[in-house]
Amino acid sequence: MNLLYLIIFFPLLGFVILALSRGYWSENITAIIGVGSIGITAIVTNYVGFDFLEHKALISNTENTFVYKQLLWTWISISDFIIPFTLHLDGLSLTMISIVTNVGFLIQIYASWYMRGKEGYSRFFTYTNLFIASMIILILAENMMLMYLGWEWVGLCSYLLINFYYTKPDNGTSAMKAFFITRLGDVFLAIGMFILWNALGTLNFNDIAVLAPQKITQDSTTIIWATVMILIGAVGKSAQIPLHTWLADAMVGPAPVSALIHSATMVTSGVYLIARTHVLFLMAPDILNLVGIIGGITLLLAGCAALVQTDIKRILAYSTISQISYMFLALGVQAWDAAIFHLMTHAFFKALLFLSAGSVIIACNHEQNIFKMGGLSKQIPYIYILMLIGGSALSALPWFTAGFYSKDAILWGVNINGQSILLWLGLIGTLLTAMYTFRMIFIVFHGKKKIKAQKVKGFTHSIPLGILAILATFIGAKINQPLDGIFPLNSIDYVSNKVKLEILSGSLAIIGLLIVAFIYLFRYSIVNTLSKNTISRFFLTLCYHAWGFECLYNIVFIKPFKSVAWLLESDPVNSLMNLPVFFCRWANKGLAVSENGQVRWYTASLGLGAVLILALLLLV
Repeated sequence: MNLLYLIIFFPLLGFVILALSRGYWSENITAIIGVGSIGITAIVTNYVGFDFLEHKALISNTENTFVYKQLLWTWISISDFIIPFTLHLDGLSLTMISIVTNVGFLIQIYASWYMRGKEGYSRFFTYTNLFIASMIILILAENMMLMYLGWEWVGLCSYLLINFYYTKPDNGTSAMKAFFITRLGDVFLAIGMFILWNALGTLNFNDIAVLAPQKITQDSTTIIWATVMILIGAVGKSAQIPLHTWLADAMVGPAPVSALIHSATMVTSGVYLIARTHVLFLMAPDILNLVGIIGGITLLLAGCAALVQTDIKRILAYSTISQISYMFLALGVQAWDAAIFHLMTHAFFKALLFLSAGSVIIACNHEQNIFKMGGLSKQIPYIYILMLIGGSALSALPWFTAGFYSKDAILWGVNINGQSILLWLGLIGTLLTAMYTFRMIFIVFHGKKKIKAQKVKGFTHSIPLGILAILATFIGAKINQPLDGIFPLNSIDYVSNKVKLEILSGSLAIIGLLIVAFIYLFRYSIVNTLSKNTISRFFLTLCYHAWGFECLYNIVFIKPFKSVAWLLESDPVNSLMNLPVFFCRWANKGLAVSENGQVRWYTASLGLGAVLILALLLLV
């Protein structure tokens, strides 16, 4: 476990080497460095993980949990404000870095094929190495200040990767949108850190867990404001309502970027933050309940939005928002283990879906509109099978898929908590997920052939997709997470008395599949009928535009900002500050006229000055 620092070192080393290469090296050398550094990181992570589990097993009889800390140096030391650069490894952080490094490694292998021949090959791996390193710092940080460093670096890297094709103006707009919205959440998170430091005098996660119940009263103003600020930060990063609008537009980046952001890294950081600070949220039950409410509402609205999208990547983007919402739903009802369980399975099948979608886009000559595709099942059968596996896991089809087990764990946690409304929202979300997922699959791979697809092949293309497909099945659900002792015990029983709920949720997923199969394979006229009806057309349009949040924000925030910017275009403050300059220049010109070299003028000036002095003396 003393090799823990290497998990951060190797991605950073790859980043530095590739950044210094300035793109002059061949694609093969670049891929070896970019992919190899993450591969070594994954190996070190797995070694550290096995070592950690061995030590944990040795002390399991005497302690509830095992934590390993590695102090590297003192990062900040200002009077009493001392922030060490200390890495913290426990069951939660081990689970997270295992997902990030291993799934990230598979995505990097795929990217070495996907990005081949494109401009900026070296730049791509430079950004992704820094991105993964930043996420690892965020996870392994012992204190909130160090976590905030990784948190901000993740935001920076997301901007660079979303705007990877920087020659397109719309890409820059989308990247700026993601950057500003997530920065808004980051500001509130910083305020929450200030509140905690002021109340507890520490930002160390373990110290906060111990001191908060001692120094802060439950439901006090301090704990309410601290948790609200942390929640807003998590909502911004994990794209939950109302700070969710950036994620769908982030699809302008390459497919491996979308897979990396949506599966293993950026959007899961908000879930990790709430899980890591769960002690604080337990002291503010109303705010914890708000976490579940935000998750329930977001999963419903995002599911409806995904149901009518035409861009294959935007469909998957809204599905990510919806699936992250399930994790928020689980956190809100204290089903902590279920939230992290679904985070893991979601990383498997969402990475599979985004990478498979990237293969479809490449095969269709960079076409992303699903209605311009069709009949691809015979042209690219391997990708078709992968999409079926990933789509089934996303839809939580019963017993065969990993998503079924993790999503049912969440629904059971909601049921045990007695949140009947949230439970029904979760069940409706299950129906919607199956509908929008298989709608996409049926339109793209079935029906009439509308486009000639190119063959997609290659070792670096097929192997990572195959591994992710295996993990998206029940095999991935059997991976145990070492979360014992991390979260407080609750009364949730994940084994007994679940059969009825499993049957209900599984049935809803199958019903959703059958509904879209009937409509898009046999009765497509139903879609035409709905599009002609005024009420249904209004509802479909509203869903297509994601319930009008973009329009609302444009009216409330963007247009007033642009109006103020227009008023300040001439910079009146600067003009006001220039007035003394203009006065001095005018006075200088006036005095310069008096310096004409004429004796009569100087004599008159002396006389005038004497008269003024005498007048002043008389007045005084």
